[in-house]
Amino acid sequence: MSVDGPAATFRRRGRIVVVGASLAGLRAAETLREEGFTGTLTMVGDEPREPYDRPPLSKQVLLGKTPADGTALPRRRAIDAEWRLGVAATGLDLTEKRVRLADGQEVAFDRLLIATGTRARPWPRDAEADLDGVFVLRTSDDAARLDRRLAAGPRRVLVIGAGFTGSEVASACRERGLEVTVAERGPAPLVGALGGVIGAVAAELQREHGVDLRCCITVTALEGDPAGRLRRAHLSDGTALDVDVAVIALGAMRNTEWLAGSGLGAGPRGVACDAGCRAFDVHGIVTDDIFVAGDVARSPHPLFGYQFLSLEHWGNAVAQAEVAAHNMISAGPDRRPHLWVPAFWSAQFGVNIKSVGVPPMGEEIAVTQGSLAGRRFAAAYGFQGRVIAAVTFDHARWIDFYRERIEAAAPFPPDFTGVDRPPEGIRPVSADFPDPALPTHGPTVTLSGYSPSDRRLTFTPARA
Repeated sequence: MSVDGPAATFRRRGRIVVVGASLAGLRAAETLREEGFTGTLTMVGDEPREPYDRPPLSKQVLLGKTPADGTALPRRRAIDAEWRLGVAATGLDLTEKRVRLADGQEVAFDRLLIATGTRARPWPRDAEADLDGVFVLRTSDDAARLDRRLAAGPRRVLVIGAGFTGSEVASACRERGLEVTVAERGPAPLVGALGGVIGAVAAELQREHGVDLRCCITVTALEGDPAGRLRRAHLSDGTALDVDVAVIALGAMRNTEWLAGSGLGAGPRGVACDAGCRAFDVHGIVTDDIFVAGDVARSPHPLFGYQFLSLEHWGNAVAQAEVAAHNMISAGPDRRPHLWVPAFWSAQFGVNIKSVGVPPMGEEIAVTQGSLAGRRFAAAYGFQGRVIAAVTFDHARWIDFYRERIEAAAPFPPDFTGVDRPPEGIRPVSADFPDPALPTHGPTVTLSGYSPSDRRLTFTPARA
């Protein structure tokens, strides 16, 4: 059916397909029904189970406190959808408005929401990745397998990568009494997300809890025994470790391969969309009927220099899904932008860590409350003279205050009267983030032809 008619007609009889049956997809579907959409709704997901919560997988599940299949997402309401679970989307035909599925079938739509999220980045060598004892952690099945292996009491666990997932896995291992080594390419844990100043605090925290933390080092090879079981890891400093378990925590990859050749501006960095969650095509023209939400989306944010941000945050997935769903069934003047201020949290080694804003944009950082030495503090990040982000360690009650500072473009260093101020005063220092001149995953775009009718643009996503 046409969606050019009144929005009310589409609300009654339209066809919406949501590809991605996880947090963003579910919350979008619920919002569609809450706002009066009564047409057909199809949910497509590559996993065989209905939506579940992922943050507990690296925390409560690995601590044995919650079974991996016990993290189902609570439902806000019934969504009256056709569920196509356990079958991945493999292609998108924008002209015919059809999604191709791995089982050979196709699903037609009037409007489509892409919420395919991310997957764990695997170990780069397949033969080593296939060794018994090598794990990634992204899905409920991943967590169940890793939990069983940790419960068996391995001699030593190697965690490769000290971002948030790797650090949480290391924390869970120590809490279970397991010996654990963390190998991190950067100079400190969490350095890519929070910078070197906070990374140094995280490093002290890990070592105090018994983690064998090795920074500025990489794992060059994983070695198995004749039976195919992991036995040893070789490191870039020439040393080797005897390990039974290796957890690959090298970040996430966005699930966009199925969109190759579709004409959308999609690649390893995500699917580009406007602030209203409408996807861009490869020409940079916004589409009318394709929307994006969650970890796979990449959209501009006016508070952060209109940079296109891809956010792997629980709260962002919910907020963006709600905006996308609203806009899918609303006329132009009634649509609204996605202006959620990024925020995330982590629990590791007994410390609650929360952040708001975009810390990697920070040029400087200043401890504004508490102290780094006490591991209980709030710190603000500054960019071009204003507050751009903040992080707290066991100081979460202040996070909303800093969110308001970010939204108000408050000056940096922040000037306010409050409790728990550092006795030495607020002293900005370099935030010490890694050199941003790192290889990127930008697409290769070429333009050919001379006359306007001959001009052709070729869009080739870069490899992750």
